[in-house]
Amino acid sequence: MKKFEIYQAVKQEGVVVVIRGDSVDQAIKTVEACYAGGIKIMEVTFTVPNADQIIKTLVEKYKGTDMIVGAGTVLDPETARAAILAGAQFVVSPALNVETIKLCNRYGVAVMSGIFTPTEAITALEYGVDILKLFPGDVATPKGLKALKGPLPQANIMPTGGVSLENVEEWFKAGAYAVGAGSFITKGAKSGDYKAVEDISREFVNKVKQVKGNK
Repeated sequence: MKKFEIYQAVKQEGVVVVIRGDSVDQAIKTVEACYAGGIKIMEVTFTVPNADQIIKTLVEKYKGTDMIVGAGTVLDPETARAAILAGAQFVVSPALNVETIKLCNRYGVAVMSGIFTPTEAITALEYGVDILKLFPGDVATPKGLKALKGPLPQANIMPTGGVSLENVEEWFKAGAYAVGAGSFITKGAKSGDYKAVEDISREFVNKVKQVKGNK
């Protein structure tokens, strides 16, 4: 998919799930459960052992489907390049790293850079970042997002961290382009309860559709 198609898909779906795990098997099963529950955009973090292999496996397994697989917790351009070579369709960083942005732009790969302040947001925009990851979201809060959108109405901002069923509507009302959700959805994987992951994924997707008016 082209960069603009990734960005459109993120906006349409409204949710990117952050995949963490203690092993390759756990991470892959978590992705499968989330997908079964209706989530289509997966952010496999590089905190997971052999994350690049997981990305490669998922890209090959789900080729031709509507699943989009990207890399998360990408701290530097070296990791970004490894993710891209593994087939990652987008790259997400928890912080602003200009060299990572430049590398992703060089290879035509969608990049979502982490920001928290107006200065970081403006810098990211100047370097061509189309989706700004507001992190940590539970510290920023929906009020913080709304305040940030005041001087930067053109910014596409995706809060990540602390997003749940209880507050997702607040985030979208505050101007979120989409939301990133992690442990709220995937926590069941730690105990092997992938059915719980699937059920919460489905509930979350339905809630986002309701909030966005996409019934």
